Amino acid sequence: MTSQAPTRALLVELFTEELPPKALRSLGQAFQDAMVASLSGAGLIPQACETRGFASPRRLGVLLSAVASCGATASRREKLLPTSIGLDATGAPLPPLIKKLEGLGLTLGQTIELDQLQRIHDGRQEVLWVDTVVAGQDLLQAAQAALEAAIAALPIPKLMRYPRPGQAHEEVRFVRPVHRLLALYGSDILPLTALGLDAGRVTEGHRFHCPEPLSVASAQDYEGLLERQGRVVAHFETRRGRLVDGLLRAAGDDHIIMPEALLDEVNSLVEWPVVLNAQFDDGFLSVPQECLILTMQQNQKYFACTDASGRLVNRFLLVSNLESRDPSVVAHGNERVLRARLSDAKFFYDQDRKRPLESRLSGMEQVVHHNKIGSQAQRVDRLVGLSFQLAPLVGADPGLAQRAARLAKADLLTDMVGEFPELQGVIGSYYAQHDGEDAAVADAIRGHYHPRFAGDSLPSNPEGLAVALADKLETLVGIWGIGLVPTGEKDPFGLRRAALGVVRILVEASIPASLSHLLGQTAVGFRPDWAAAETLKAIQDFITERGRRYLRDQGFDANAIEAVLAECPGRLDQWRPRLKALEAFMKGPASPALASANKRIGNILKKAPTSLRECNIDQLVEPAERALAQSLSRVGPQAQAHTAEGRYAQALEGLAELRQPVDTFFDEVMVNAEDPSVRENRLALLAALHRAMNQVADLSRLAT
Repeated sequence: MTSQAPTRALLVELFTEELPPKALRSLGQAFQDAMVASLSGAGLIPQACETRGFASPRRLGVLLSAVASCGATASRREKLLPTSIGLDATGAPLPPLIKKLEGLGLTLGQTIELDQLQRIHDGRQEVLWVDTVVAGQDLLQAAQAALEAAIAALPIPKLMRYPRPGQAHEEVRFVRPVHRLLALYGSDILPLTALGLDAGRVTEGHRFHCPEPLSVASAQDYEGLLERQGRVVAHFETRRGRLVDGLLRAAGDDHIIMPEALLDEVNSLVEWPVVLNAQFDDGFLSVPQECLILTMQQNQKYFACTDASGRLVNRFLLVSNLESRDPSVVAHGNERVLRARLSDAKFFYDQDRKRPLESRLSGMEQVVHHNKIGSQAQRVDRLVGLSFQLAPLVGADPGLAQRAARLAKADLLTDMVGEFPELQGVIGSYYAQHDGEDAAVADAIRGHYHPRFAGDSLPSNPEGLAVALADKLETLVGIWGIGLVPTGEKDPFGLRRAALGVVRILVEASIPASLSHLLGQTAVGFRPDWAAAETLKAIQDFITERGRRYLRDQGFDANAIEAVLAECPGRLDQWRPRLKALEAFMKGPASPALASANKRIGNILKKAPTSLRECNIDQLVEPAERALAQSLSRVGPQAQAHTAEGRYAQALEGLAELRQPVDTFFDEVMVNAEDPSVRENRLALLAALHRAMNQVADLSRLAT
């Protein structure tokens, strides 16, 4: 390969109207990744090239610090044809060879001579080969293809149609209208075209701080010029960092609530973030702070503040997209807007509390849960019965769990949840407290949707655990029972989330219950023909698969997970203690040998009769098999007792004593003896050994 051409920086920017804020990060990343992948595939980007992507409300761009003007030429050896097909008996070229060479751009007698072909024997026949030189791809051609590929690769859910610039009768389709295309190679314009535009060196800065277009002298000047003169921080992460720094400075001694999604969205709305302080009437603090925070975040994109104890204070931070001569005017305007929003929230809160939660239960009959399942009232009846049954398992008061289940969905009919669906359960808890319900009932109503996502907390009290587990099991059995099984990424009823919730509650709360029994209990609340045995088995497998992923995320060894699930699939409360004991056992010297032996025994028993009698020790004649039987008679009962009492580490530690007698047995004893009774007795010994070894986990899954 020849040396690569000199490199210069390459900049490509699409200047658009305001891009969708919730999609800006992914759009910017996709544009950058596609451009880099395409140019790299063309051989134009050296290893030392640095990449910087740009995504602001009105632009997508990428800067590559070193791009070659053309790809490196390369020597390539091409396989042509067997000699017998390409040449006649005298060595003259035949038509198939001539055609093959022409397909490579070579002409015999002009660009290549016959004696330049090589004859190589491949072990079967002699084959003709030719060495060629492939010219590197030109930058303009490669960059044009890269730009088109990047535009096509953008994750745009819905394209916008608009007239092509300068030609109103033609239509262009893109996420938002594009007004400029900037493409610079070093200080030279790279004449790309896209979306009806020809590339130039002009871009635009901030809509208000820099109303005049900016001419970019060179690719490397772009980012600095935009910031100095254009008042635009074009790099997404740099702008986000400044936004966070500004919020933290403005918050002072207060704590600022900064959800990642809100930070990204606000960062996608501003080019020049300026953080301002503002306040609201402290009389609104009588409204539950969750309502106020949601109002600020969702409706206005403001950042709420709390004191050191986590209580909301009557100030908020807003992010402006410009530096005002009088920031107080901007702050006061936003305060007026927020006052109206908070007044609505307070009105909903005051109106809702005029009726107790229980009075809303009659309206649940009119709310359809699913047309194939019935109303919310019917669903509540199922939750009440199931929560009552589950209460003893989680240490809850059955009556309180039943009451919490009865009221858990009542807030769906409140004005506050109608405005903010995210407050389901939370606002119901406040209303239950206002109605004088038991504190455990109010806490259970709040917690019964938990855990709502990975890393979320479990319900805070036993009654909440009972209702939460009932809610998730009822969802799984009910929705699965009508055939709405998750497919691909589609899961409109949140069955994956419900399954993970079941796993986390059973595992982390150490609930001693069989998963299959719980599913059976849940199915009783539906019609008798609702869920056949195979349906419940499918749901259990679905939950177990979520559990497998949960355990991997917890950092457990994949082989250890499979070993435990093979022996203990339905008792989720035993998963973690068994795994911890097994991983400790795996670090010991006996583990590899016993795992290998266990796998060997399992393979032998697969070919044995399905029913084996108990091993008769008196029929064991070889010293090695008698020694194994004696060790097993001592270790087996001990392991069984330890396992029954949950002392899994001790059960596995005891198995180490079997290592030597097992190794000796396989070295000195022929299992498949000619005498059928001897053979069957030895198989019975191995079967007893297999059961003893696998009480905690299937050790064969550890064998490599």
